[in-house]
Amino acid sequence: MRAPVVCAVVVAGGCGSRFGNPGGKQLVNVAGRPMLTWSIMAFDRSMYVGHIVVVCPPERRDEMRRLAIDPFEFQTPITFTDAGETRQDSTRAGIEAVPTGFDYVSIHDGARPLITTEAINIAIASLLGDASADGVVCGQPAIDTLKIVDGNRIVETPPRSMYWAAQTPQIFKLDVVRRAHEEAIRQGFVGTDDSSLVERMGGCVMCVESPRDNLKVTLPEDLRPVTAILLGRMSDAESAQDTGIIARSPLR
Repeated sequence: MRAPVVCAVVVAGGCGSRFGNPGGKQLVNVAGRPMLTWSIMAFDRSMYVGHIVVVCPPERRDEMRRLAIDPFEFQTPITFTDAGETRQDSTRAGIEAVPTGFDYVSIHDGARPLITTEAINIAIASLLGDASADGVVCGQPAIDTLKIVDGNRIVETPPRSMYWAAQTPQIFKLDVVRRAHEEAIRQGFVGTDDSSLVERMGGCVMCVESPRDNLKVTLPEDLRPVTAILLGRMSDAESAQDTGIIARSPLR
């Protein structure tokens, strides 16, 4: 296999306001490891990923390295860059911190600890295999009936067949997503995610189905199902590599 072509950017810059923890949620213990560690671990075991950039507040950098990185035997080089005031600022900082030599970037929320290496590899392979695509977004087709509401009054029930719930990682050609962020700055545009920036400048972004349990931890009650799933994986031999029980085979 050729050298890895993807740099992973793991965004861990949130203040945890909705979670209720002044220190954020990235270092909260989940099934025996900091939440951030689980996300890094999944990317560390991907054959496509050759570098990981962690985006976090500068004052928390040493603490995150000491608690979430140093105690674990990661094979992939890991560097840090400073988070910005908004998530869009933070992802832009992560993209700008990608070292030379990488053609693609995979942007992931550090608060999604259930992402698996298999899902990452499938998404990356989908992008690499489609020359017409500028990016792919992991997600799930909507299963709930959706309502458009004005105040508390339903005004429309759109067909759910056209709707997906977007997750991360979101993977892009590096030059395309960089241009998208530059264009957003020039026009003062703030998107809901990185894909929206690429879409608005005419880029082609595809959806790739990822596991439905790729949950994001936003509130304290989200920890219960996430912990249960991780503990279940740790007891499942088929998922042992994704949980770090089995070391990754040397691929490069």
